[in-house]
Amino acid sequence: MKIDLDQLTPKQIVRELDKYIIGQNKAKKSVAIALRNRMRRRMLPESLREEITPKNIIMIGPTGVGKTEIARRLSRLCGAPFIKVEATKYTEVGYVGRDVESMIRDLMSIGVTMVKSELSEGVKEEAAQRTEEILLDLLLPGVKSKTVPSAETGDQALVQSGAGSSTRDKFRKMLKEGKLEDKVVEVNVSSNSFPAIEIFSGTNFEEMDLNLGNLSSMFGGKKKKKRVPISRAREILMAEEMNKLVDTERASEIARERVEEMGIIFIDEIDKVAAKEGRSGADISREGVQRDILPIVEGSKVSTKYGIVDTSHILFIAAGAFHISKPSDLIPELQGRFPLRVELEDLTSEDFQKILTQTENSLTKQYVELLKTEEVTLVFTEEATKTISEIAAEVNTTTENIGARRLHTIMELLLEDVSFNAPDLKGQEIRVTPEYVEEKLSTIVRDQDLSRYIL
Repeated sequence: MKIDLDQLTPKQIVRELDKYIIGQNKAKKSVAIALRNRMRRRMLPESLREEITPKNIIMIGPTGVGKTEIARRLSRLCGAPFIKVEATKYTEVGYVGRDVESMIRDLMSIGVTMVKSELSEGVKEEAAQRTEEILLDLLLPGVKSKTVPSAETGDQALVQSGAGSSTRDKFRKMLKEGKLEDKVVEVNVSSNSFPAIEIFSGTNFEEMDLNLGNLSSMFGGKKKKKRVPISRAREILMAEEMNKLVDTERASEIARERVEEMGIIFIDEIDKVAAKEGRSGADISREGVQRDILPIVEGSKVSTKYGIVDTSHILFIAAGAFHISKPSDLIPELQGRFPLRVELEDLTSEDFQKILTQTENSLTKQYVELLKTEEVTLVFTEEATKTISEIAAEVNTTTENIGARRLHTIMELLLEDVSFNAPDLKGQEIRVTPEYVEEKLSTIVRDQDLSRYIL
């Protein structure tokens, strides 16, 4: 749900996050303040506004405790361009792999797609009218409408000759009533095939910044004819007409401003590029990645196919488990650019039970709805969810701690037989009780070696 950012107070932001994420109040508070500060900054005089930079955040905590989900829900809440990237997929300039500037290009592409989607809503009505005329032309190839100046106003107007006009009106009415949906017509569809391009070793694809769409038009931009029902033809033509009506240049300008002012980049696995002093080999490249990330976080100009993007006011949220390394192992300059550090807490059995039952679209609700499609009624008792939660907490303690993701593995194993046999259980009610949970999971939980492989 997107809410007007100006109306969101930090408390409201936390309340919205509470619907999806259990616990982690410190992290929620930090991101709520960071988001509110973006709104406050926009209300300041321009001279002061430029001086205020986002307070970037490092989230420290094991996997599955909500780090990524907090950032993702935050971006959905305010409709900001958001991208999640893995620090480990980038390499230092000179090594084979993606350079860190590509995260800005990817964010910009997401921003343009968002804006185009919003602008498309404004032209939908006109696109629908155009699509209808094209469909009528396809249905009545011999009765084409002509555009001539109106005698009264001098404006261009669509006219048809007598009999042709009557036939076209009849078909228009049938089209609107949905009587021609299965009739097959021939439409021109843009070909998606691109010429093969060889990228030579040492050439950075992002730096080449090729727009393959424009490249295809250089080679002819061929369209192929395709026979499809009216229902499908309408979708194809509607998409093409909306694309024509949306001003791409304006969309790029709006997206660039939105990315620069409201963009959020979530850099996961930041601990994996932290190199301890004295190490060599792969760690040299890891430190290089940090040095490459630094200017982007500090604020630099990155060239994209939509124009130059200034990264000075993009909010960066980094996250990592920091099991082996620690935040102080990052280079000092990068540490300074992430002034806020938030430690996320391990999830308890009580947290697991809330995740199972209280969050929006909770895990138990998902399974209930999935099996409802097979006409099977699944009922979880409160005691059963408590037992599942205790098992999840116990397994996380005795084996690797994977946080709330443990619930997914346990629930899949618990309901494996029901899911498999669901088509044969139509009309039945399956009650998940503590006894049912014990029967399905007790052996695996007791056998530590087995649980390491299965849970």
